[in-house]
Amino acid sequence: MLKSLVECYINEGQPVGSRLLSECGSLALSSASIRNVMADLESLGYIHSPHTSAGRVPTVRGYRLFVDSLITMRPLEQAAVDHLQLSLNAGRSRTELVDAASRILSDLSRQAGLVTLPRQEVEVLRQVEFLPLTSGQILVVLVVNERDVQNRIISPGRQFTEAELKAASNFINARYCGVELAHLQQALVSDMQEDKDNLNRLMQLAIDLAGQAIDESEAKDDYMLAGESHLIDKTASGEVDRLRDLFAAFERKKDILGLLDRCMAAEGIQVFIGEESGYGVLDDYSVVTTPYQISGSKVGVLGVIGPTRMAYERVIPLVDITARLLSSAMDQS
Repeated sequence: MLKSLVECYINEGQPVGSRLLSECGSLALSSASIRNVMADLESLGYIHSPHTSAGRVPTVRGYRLFVDSLITMRPLEQAAVDHLQLSLNAGRSRTELVDAASRILSDLSRQAGLVTLPRQEVEVLRQVEFLPLTSGQILVVLVVNERDVQNRIISPGRQFTEAELKAASNFINARYCGVELAHLQQALVSDMQEDKDNLNRLMQLAIDLAGQAIDESEAKDDYMLAGESHLIDKTASGEVDRLRDLFAAFERKKDILGLLDRCMAAEGIQVFIGEESGYGVLDDYSVVTTPYQISGSKVGVLGVIGPTRMAYERVIPLVDITARLLSSAMDQS
C-alpha cells in the first residue's frame, strides 16, 4: 500500500486519504481496511499527516523505502533519448557538453539540472613567460605538464619593461618549475610573507605577477546549473524562504559541492532525500546524481535537484542514461 500511496501523492500533489488512495491504485481493500493500514504505516514512520485532515504524505523514511525497494522504473521515451543523443554529440567542447547536459536534464525532468565541470588531471608548471601588451597589460604564457599551453592576460597596474618581465620569468621558472598549480598559489603567498625582507623589489613583483596569473587560470565555475525556474514553479507561497535559502546555496556553492564530492566517491546512482543530504537547505528537496567519466575515470557528477515529491521512477533512468551519453561524448570530444 505504501507504493500506491507514494505514487498517488507524487501524481496528485495533495495529501492522500483512503478514498483518493482507492481511486489512484488497484487496491482490493475496503476504505476501512485502507485506513487501518495507513494508521500502521504512520505508526512506523513511513507517512504522516501534514494537517488535521485525514490525508497522509510520505516521510523521508517512506520515500527511502519506496526508492530502495518498491519503485517501478519507467524507461525513458525514445524521443527523449534521441534528444539527448543529438545534444550530447562529440562535435562540442567539453564545456559546451556540460552546459548542454545541465539544460537537457532540466528540460526532461522539469526540475533543476546540475553538472560539474570535468576535474582536470594534476597540472604541473613547466614554464612561464610574461610578455608586454598595450595599455600596461601582460600576456602570461603558462606551459603545464608537458605540452599544454595556457594563455592569460593580467593587468598589474603598472608598466614593466621587457627586461623586467624576462627577469621575472626566469625567477619563477627557476624557483617553481615542477610545482603543481593547485599548490603554487599557496607557495607564492608563503614565500611572499616569509621572504619579503630578503627578496629584492623585482623578485617580489615576479611573485605577485605569478600569483595574478594563477588566479586567472583557476576555473571560475565549478558546476553548471539550469532550470531554477522549475523549482520556483513547484514552490508553495509559504515555502519561498526555503527556496531563497537554496538559491543562496547555489551561489555560495560550498554545501552543494560538498554533497557532489560525496557522490564522486560513490558508485552508481545516488539519491539523497530531504534531510539525508546533511544540509538544511535541502531538507525539502531530493538530489539524484551519478558520476560521469572520461576514458573510464570519474571526472564529474551530474544530477537533478527537485522537491521530494518528484517522479523518481523517471528521473533516475534519465540521470543514468545522461551520464552514459555524456561520458561517451566526452571521450570523443
